[in-house]
Amino acid sequence: MPEAAAPGLRPPEQVMQLERMGASFQTRLSFVRQLIRRMSREGWRFERRRFDVDAEGFGSSVYSAHAPQRTYSLVAFTHAIAPEQRSDRVIAEAWDATFSLFDGIPDEGDIERLRANTPKQEAGRFRASELVLARANKSVRLFEQAVASLAAGRQPDRALLGKVGYLMRTTAVYGSGKFGCADREKIAGRPEMRAPFQAELLAVYLIRWLTVELVDHVARCRGGARAVGLHPANARYLGIGNATGLGMAPFLVKYPILIGNWVAARETALARVRALPSAGVAQIAAFLAMLARARRWAGEWQVEDQRQSARIERLRADLAELQIWCSAERFRRDAPRDTQWDAPWDAIYRHAEASYGLEGQEFVAALLLEPHGDMVDELGAGMGAEIEPKLKPAMPLGQLRRIAEAHYRWTAAFDFSDPQAQRYFWYYSQDKLEPRLGTRKEEPGAALEMPLAIAREVKQLLASLRQCDPAQTVAEFLAGRPEFRYAVRRVQTAAEHPYAEIRANLLGAELRPIDILRFKLAFFGVSKFDPKSDLWTRVNIYQGAPLPHELADGTLLDWAFPVRPRIGASDGQLEGA
Repeated sequence: MPEAAAPGLRPPEQVMQLERMGASFQTRLSFVRQLIRRMSREGWRFERRRFDVDAEGFGSSVYSAHAPQRTYSLVAFTHAIAPEQRSDRVIAEAWDATFSLFDGIPDEGDIERLRANTPKQEAGRFRASELVLARANKSVRLFEQAVASLAAGRQPDRALLGKVGYLMRTTAVYGSGKFGCADREKIAGRPEMRAPFQAELLAVYLIRWLTVELVDHVARCRGGARAVGLHPANARYLGIGNATGLGMAPFLVKYPILIGNWVAARETALARVRALPSAGVAQIAAFLAMLARARRWAGEWQVEDQRQSARIERLRADLAELQIWCSAERFRRDAPRDTQWDAPWDAIYRHAEASYGLEGQEFVAALLLEPHGDMVDELGAGMGAEIEPKLKPAMPLGQLRRIAEAHYRWTAAFDFSDPQAQRYFWYYSQDKLEPRLGTRKEEPGAALEMPLAIAREVKQLLASLRQCDPAQTVAEFLAGRPEFRYAVRRVQTAAEHPYAEIRANLLGAELRPIDILRFKLAFFGVSKFDPKSDLWTRVNIYQGAPLPHELADGTLLDWAFPVRPRIGASDGQLEGA
């Protein structure tokens, strides 16, 4: 076969298309994967310091994670609430559980102060000793079924375990200075916190540990001597659910350097793997095993949303075809020349790109990274960003125009004189300080619009630049046209961070915010996207990840795309209470 050109980075005009972003999956570089590897590598020690709960699981708990230099403690309060108070919506005012991630080990005074404030969430008063504020609701269906089963001496229903996959789901996990908690600057220099969202994801990991112990405790209280604990495989399979809405979407626009670094790291990892001229025996075996597991995982991914269901069906078909196409014979060095690959990983990717839907293409891109931790994982160190775009006032307008025309030519596709191109506007709600999406002609508030109209603003900037002297500086231009300051800064940033911009009109009638949410959540490392509308989704975090006591031996670190354990109700006797 003819030799293919060496693969490079996928271009931003391909990667940053919103529809493709909405087909993203977790990878080795996702932030929960980075945190799990770090905790295992550094030998973090975990401790339950307090478990003061009654027979129904209501009370207070403290779970601590001891990193090499510092300790972080989850202070948890579990509550009895009426069924009608249980809601995934951010406007809820009562939850089954509320949490604070404390910087260090709290004393009795700290716990009492947090007992008075944490259950109030936004209405509480918090200090810089608190890094994260969170809340969660039970999956009542699975929690109660699991308790009843364990109390009776058997494991939870296997089908329900697979369908739900978590005992609790968080409805908000706040960090970085919200509501009086510590600002990002306090922890940014700590090695264990340099990767994005590590404090928030550590809090969720400890919440997961609490939920497993909570269901075992309530089952023991109900069942006494006949009760059993969750089988380790079942406990490991349980993640933490999450309900995520519009609050995440504007983040991707607000921090272009950070987002650009995320995507650049992932695309660099993919390019490195695709450029390998051959595949080692261990890598081949790992890839084929992961592919087989991924097929089972996709078969267990069930949602009610018709659009996503159709995409999952296509993904299953694509993965089935890939498993046939990637037969072990193709990897054999003594195979016939016409069935052999010179660069097997690139061949797999090219086949997927030519043959599969977007879900299949992006899944294959994620799958290719799995056997190559030695050349992928190090890229996680460059995914943070503690700086924001800076204006370069001395830049000549001719240079600014060239950058804009090179990186923003996609804005020409939008006609902003058409009302449908500006159907929506983004704003902050007054009560919860959460982003919302309004309909411009039907709702008030457009005067308070958030600056997310990048396509519109840059297109207007380009029109103005074409009328200006190219030798004029940015400073001189902005002295007369200060309204373009934000757009100019975005354009200048794009020159050094080509993946920093979503290449879409975020105001148009065709906008599906769910695509933005999925893109960000995939970098977090979640799975089982379950859209409930175009505006919010449920997901699962840490499903399949090793539990705290399992981190030390490092044997369970390749936990991506977990499948339902083969532990039935009759196997309950394997694990005592």
